[in-house]
Amino acid sequence: MKETDIRKYAELMKELGLTGLEITDNDTKVRLERSVPVSAKETLYSVPEPATSSQVAPEHKDYISVKSPIVGVFYAAPAENADPYVTIGDNVKKGQTLCIVEAMKLMNEITADDEGVISKVCVTNGQVVEYGTELFHIKRSGI
Repeated sequence: MKETDIRKYAELMKELGLTGLEITDNDTKVRLERSVPVSAKETLYSVPEPATSSQVAPEHKDYISVKSPIVGVFYAAPAENADPYVTIGDNVKKGQTLCIVEAMKLMNEITADDEGVISKVCVTNGQVVEYGTELFHIKRSGI
């Protein structure tokens, strides 16, 4: 595989927000990975969301709603028998990993956009989530 092809795929990964890509070309196998945690707020603002009644939630002043930025499988923990990243009552800081959403064999970390306390986990481990599905409610600090 030519270097120009690899650069083209790397640029495509960046453009699409992918964290990994594996390409097989004849006898050559190339795996590209980049470590970029996905912030729910960054992804939601960078991709226009079609307004549908099922995805539009009223603005809540007492909590922050963390929504899935992608379609995939929700995982509360980094491994099957590991403790979950967060549970109800946990204090979270901005940038802290809340969960993983797996999409096409890529593990995408979903991080907190603000500080607060986890007040509700809206989905179950292993559940398939859609774009815009509420994952967590975080009670804002100071409320």
